[in-house]
Amino acid sequence: MASHTFWKGYLKLSLVTCPVTMGPARSESDRVRFHVLNAKTGNRVVSRYVDASTGKPVEEDDEVKGYPIEEEGKHVILEDDEIEAVALESTHTIDIDIFVPSDSVPWIYYDKPHYLFPSDPIGEEAFAVIRQAMASTRTVGISRLVLYRRERAVLLEPRGKGIVVWTLRYGDEVRPEKDYFDKIDSDKIEPDSMRLVKELIDKKTVPWDPDMVSDPVQEKLLDIISAKKKKRKRPAKAKAKAETEEKPSNVINIMDALRKSVAPEKKAKSR
Repeated sequence: MASHTFWKGYLKLSLVTCPVTMGPARSESDRVRFHVLNAKTGNRVVSRYVDASTGKPVEEDDEVKGYPIEEEGKHVILEDDEIEAVALESTHTIDIDIFVPSDSVPWIYYDKPHYLFPSDPIGEEAFAVIRQAMASTRTVGISRLVLYRRERAVLLEPRGKGIVVWTLRYGDEVRPEKDYFDKIDSDKIEPDSMRLVKELIDKKTVPWDPDMVSDPVQEKLLDIISAKKKKRKRPAKAKAKAETEEKPSNVINIMDALRKSVAPEKKAKSR
């Protein structure tokens, strides 16, 4: 399948520049999507902005951007040229400003991945030098770029023969993990418990397979749609389980629970 391109520009490091192309590393184009229809006519329903007080439609030329302030119902109005004035001057150059150790950026800052690759053979050498230098020094590049109509911080990570460009979440979007984890007491771990859990993990460890994250709901929806297209009867709903799943109770003795968990794994392996 041909690569999908949605951005073209330049990768720049000091005086070294090369033309590059960027494409999304993931896709949702195959997901089941629905249109909203008028049940009486079968026609599609379109949406438009209406005035929250009068209920009357608002013309596009009358739409402006407003920032809500403390006084209820009041906003600070910003014009389009005021918003554009604070954006990057160049929206088509990834100018690598700084480098950081590749393992120093917390995973929670990573947002959307994109594949970056040379646009033409002339720029392949410069691209390869930048990529390989980052790989050998175990660093990633940090830059800024306008994507999805917004200026974003991006991280450039060498990957194989190419570079993965990750958009990064801003600091005010990330909540500190210590607010959630600091109260957890991790000093009560018994060595025997640790040994049994490691054994259980070892028994259940298998190679990664993309099928592990397949979407069963998507598959069922496609079956229903296929049946309706062929004007067949809708597939029967799966019968409810005869017995409701028993809710897990508080484990009184973790060692007993671990031994019982490991035992079936050992039996299965022996068979």
